[in-house]
Parts: sequence; C-alpha cells; structure tokens
Amino acid sequence: MYRISEIRLELDGTEEDLKREAAKRLKVRPGEIRSLKLVRKSVDARRKSDVHFICTVEAGRLGNRAPHDRRITKAVPYRYELPPCRKTETRPVVVGFGPAGMFAALILAQAGQKPVVLERGSCVEKRRKQVAQFWKTGILNPRSNIQFGEGGAGTFSDGKLNTGTKDPRIRKVLEEFAAAGAPEEILYMAKPHIGTDRLPGAVRNIRQKILSLGGEIRFDTQMTGLTVKNSRIAGVKFQAPDGTGRELETQNVVLAVGHSARDTFHQLVLMGLPVEPKPFSVGVRIEHLQKWLDTVQYGAFAGCPALGAADYRMAVHLKGGRGVYTFCMCPGGTVVAAASEEGRLVTNGMSSFARDGANANSALLVSVGPEDFGGDGPLAGVEFQRRLEERAFALGGGTYRAPAQRVEDFLARRPSTGFGSVTPTYPLGVRPCALDVCLPEFVAESLREGIRQMDARMHGFADPDAVLTAVESRSSSPVRLLRGKNMQSVSLEGLYPCGEGAGYAGGIVSAAVDGIKCAEKILQSA
Repeated sequence: MYRISEIRLELDGTEEDLKREAAKRLKVRPGEIRSLKLVRKSVDARRKSDVHFICTVEAGRLGNRAPHDRRITKAVPYRYELPPCRKTETRPVVVGFGPAGMFAALILAQAGQKPVVLERGSCVEKRRKQVAQFWKTGILNPRSNIQFGEGGAGTFSDGKLNTGTKDPRIRKVLEEFAAAGAPEEILYMAKPHIGTDRLPGAVRNIRQKILSLGGEIRFDTQMTGLTVKNSRIAGVKFQAPDGTGRELETQNVVLAVGHSARDTFHQLVLMGLPVEPKPFSVGVRIEHLQKWLDTVQYGAFAGCPALGAADYRMAVHLKGGRGVYTFCMCPGGTVVAAASEEGRLVTNGMSSFARDGANANSALLVSVGPEDFGGDGPLAGVEFQRRLEERAFALGGGTYRAPAQRVEDFLARRPSTGFGSVTPTYPLGVRPCALDVCLPEFVAESLREGIRQMDARMHGFADPDAVLTAVESRSSSPVRLLRGKNMQSVSLEGLYPCGEGAGYAGGIVSAAVDGIKCAEKILQSA
C-alpha cells in the first residue's frame, strides 16, 4: 500500500479521477489499482481563479515496487494499542464528561477498568432541552448549561476537530467519533468538523460504548471534595442528584472539569493544591455575512456545493506586544448565550454540520495575562473574567440580552443605535450600545487596532455593518493545575489534572488526547 500526496482534484472531481491520477503516479493502468482510500482533502484557494482540492490517497497495486517520487511513500496503517496493565485495586473515577473526561473514561473502559464518571450537568438529551429553555426564557440552570453537561462546552459549538498538536492519538479520537456516528469525512478532511446538530448523537453513542464495557456514568452529580490519605487520593466526595452527600473510594481520579468549573478551582485552592493563574484571552464575537466571506475566500467559485461555507483564521501582533486573533470561527453559524453563572453574560459560537446560516461568526480575542488581572492569587484570572461578564450583563439590560455594536460605530467610538445588513443572531436578543462601557480600555483599543490590521489582510473584515457582541471570556482556562511528567498533580498522588480546565488543552481534540494520555498513565501505574 502506498501513500500518494499532492493530487489535484477539481471541485466536481470523482473517486475515479483520483484513481486515474494514482495510477499515473504509480505508472500502472487504473485497472491495476486494487484499492483506493482518501486520507486527506483540503481546499487550495490561493488563486481565486483556480480553486480546487489537494488530496492524499492510499492506493494498493499489483507488484511491490513504486517509481521514485517524493510524493509516494509506503503507507503505515494506524492502530491504537492500549498499554499493558492489570486491574486497578479500586475503580478509577473521572470527574467531568467533556472531551477529556469522555476519552479518559473510554480508554479506561476499553482496558477493562470499569471507570465511574461524575458529571455535574445532565445527559445530552436533557441538556439540549435545558439550553433551549434558557435561550427562550432567560432562566439559567447553573449546573447544566452550555458549559456543563455531557460532551462539555464543545457540544454547543461548531464541533471542530482540527488541532495544532501532532500527537498520533488524534487518529484514535477521530476514529472513535466516526464509529459513534460522526460524518465519515472527519477522517480525511483537513479541517474536520461535526456540527452542533450531529455532535450530541456521537457523544451519546460514546457514552453507550463506555456503559457497555462496564463503565458507570452519573449525571447531575457534582464533586464536592477529595479524600486524601498520606498524600495520596483515597476517595471522591460528591453530591448526588437527590442532594445528599456521598463518597466513593478510589485511588485514581482524572480531574477533567472544564474551563468554567470555578467553584471546583476554589475548592482545590482551599485544599492547598498547587494552582496558578495562566494567560488566556478575552474579547467579543464578530459577525459578518457568510456570502461576503465566501466571495472573499473563493472568488467566482463562491457558492459551489463542494466547497461549502468558507472560513478564516487570522492573528496579528500589536506594537506593544499584545496579540489579537480569531478563534473558534463558525461558518454559517450563530452567536449563542453561554452563561454558567447567574448575573454574568458570556457569548460563544456554534454551527450546524451544514453551516448554512446567513452569518459567519468568530471570537475576536485579545491576549491577557496575570499582569492584567488586577489582583493576586491563583484565581485572579477567574475574578477578571467575572468582572467582564458582570459588566456585559448589566450593559445588556440585566436579562441576558447581550450588548452589541456595529464595527463602524465601535471604530468611531460612538454608541450604536441599531443594526444594518448584518442581523445579530444571539438568541436572547441584543442591545445596541457602546462596548467600551464593559470592556477594559486596553482590550477595546487592541480590538480596534486588530480589526484594522485584519481588514488590511482580508478586505471587508471591518465592514461597517459587521456586529460585535460581548463578551467572549471563556476561550480557555484562567488557571493551570500543576502536574508532573507522570500527568499527576505535583502534590497529590493519584490525581490527574486533565484537559482544558486544567490548563493543558484547547479544543475538542487536544482535550480528548490529554484524556487518553491521563488514562494511559493510570493503566501503566496499575
């Protein structure tokens, strides 16, 4: 089997076209190709007059020799293998059932360890109804919402599966999602995504796999503390759905609570665990018309069904050294209400798999660090987030309406009184205003300069009618739970700080990979 890269495929190209090109590269007739598998597909839109796909395939052929060509290599099949282990003395406990916790539990279950999962939020079926109710009425469930519940915050997002990490375990994550019902194209698209409409089904199926392997998942169950004996984990305390306090004996805990588990961070600090503030980013959601973006990225090919909705990713560095960048870009999507604490307003973005909405939206973020937080201590970043969210809530009118402003007005430092060609999509409604009221001055000024620089790169980014909606404050965790090379807490044996909430991942796939790595360490130490 050979891997053949850099194959050009027209937008209306077929598998037969790929087969013919593979045969040409291997210098054989198409009939001699025994098998063909698409392993990577990306859009090449560098020339707007010649938009096409670039593909990599794996092809089997008669004979063992291939022509000398740097674009042809031996294909190496991927196979994930569990580390050798014996059964742990007590069942491992996974706290949190977002991507990190989910894949930690899956690996432990596949190894026969029968993990117990504690998740403060609800199962995905119930959670979807709770989120829909919040978006309709403005009545928030602080325990189960966009941030908390089965699947984690990523369940209500674009379901992006691309990541900057190169860990081979990424393939394991993609294969498990595909086996759970995610679109097969995630296995070969350069920018794979599932979509918020399909992700819940995949999450539910992974849950069922864990249960079928002897795992246990307790929803609406919140960790309230840890039992420690001789500097080692001995148990987990939790509040059951009926409100009673209980305890579960265990020697291994994967702590995958997500970036919004502020009460848990507080508990860990009180316990004396090493927690430090870490840099993260804050800003707004920016919305444009998707038709504009498609035209900018694809020129005359905009609207081609094979291409789908266009996306973008940009980052600029300002003179003072601060960075401004786009994050979690949602083509054809909506801005969503993502609060998890009453009286505090948070935005995020999501897209369905089809990405067929009228608007494109993205987080537009400014990097911040401990020197910006205005306080000391490991939770200074948490308090910084809370202040911004409280200001946004008040500026929106105190009913979870979001404050929003046209880009032209924001750049001119004048309040907006209405909106133009871009209609805000935030589900609870927006209030036109001046975002400077809720954003720190350095954040607002950085955003202005960032927008101008990005417009110079992609004309129209500073469209006067583009909409800014505040506040985007949960781009990543504001803390890091310190751990050593063995993935365990530096001060508490048997505790595995994991994923985005612990400060070691960013996004669905990197969090899932971190969960796998923590599970492997438990298996290796068993």
